[in-house]
Amino acid sequence: MKNQPENLNVELLWQVLCELQKIPFYTVKGIQFTYSIRGYEMFVDRKEKSITQATVLLSAQRVLEKQNQGIAITGPKKIGTFGASYLYPIFRQIGLISVE
Repeated sequence: MKNQPENLNVELLWQVLCELQKIPFYTVKGIQFTYSIRGYEMFVDRKEKSITQATVLLSAQRVLEKQNQGIAITGPKKIGTFGASYLYPIFRQIGLISVE
């Protein structure tokens, strides 16, 4: 998935996210969370609102664009989308965010 933003395969990304459901992740602040996928939405156990597939794709594209520009994604604020505090550790885990 480390590629150009326009080549991001949303189906593959969503499949990987489906496979990682219910696995504990930790936010930057060390708060444990899990998520589940229902249809085209990601439900984090710590939030009432869902993160849509479109938002996940937008976030992934922003990560790739910034990294291609040489901007390091050092935290969720660098992603700048709804749910970034939860997407950041997941993206790191799957290798979408380069860890220096």
